[in-house]
Amino acid sequence: MKHDLSSLSYQDRIHQELDKLGISLEVIAAKRLPFYAEAQELTVAETDAQGREYQMTPATAKAWHAMKAAAASDGVVLEVVSAFRSIERQIEIIQYKLDRYMAMEKILTLSAPPGYSEHHTGRAIDINTPGCMATEEEFQDTEAFRWLSVHAGRFGFTLSYPRDNTLGFIYEPWHWCFQPDRDQA
Repeated sequence: MKHDLSSLSYQDRIHQELDKLGISLEVIAAKRLPFYAEAQELTVAETDAQGREYQMTPATAKAWHAMKAAAASDGVVLEVVSAFRSIERQIEIIQYKLDRYMAMEKILTLSAPPGYSEHHTGRAIDINTPGCMATEEEFQDTEAFRWLSVHAGRFGFTLSYPRDNTLGFIYEPWHWCFQPDRDQA
């Protein structure tokens, strides 16, 4: 029986998509993954040289621009390589890996399942700098990472997935999330 996704609640829709991908709710519970709703208000924060638009919540975009400008004034170049990601895009990412015969256990160390990605919030940003491969651990060896480690908190950004994080994701020195409730110095 085919379901009309528009009539399903957000959480029911996520559960249906997880089932299609073969991701059980027991696996989600065992990993203790937080559930994230998609952002309702987004703005285009940047457009890259290829015309790709990066969407963020308005508050995240404002904080990103301030942080990027502060880094630039210190001679550090920060570039966004990923921001808001829809449920559909997250499904595509997981399906791409499944289509290449990657084991689900491995996939769930590299990518969050749909409904459980910080990128859905419009507050998560994957950051890079010139001369570094995007979304690779080598980012930790850059001046940009060192700058972020010292200064990102002033702008409300935190490193989401440090080494040996409790959610079981790989170390992602490039993945920073804006925490609007955080006291910014």
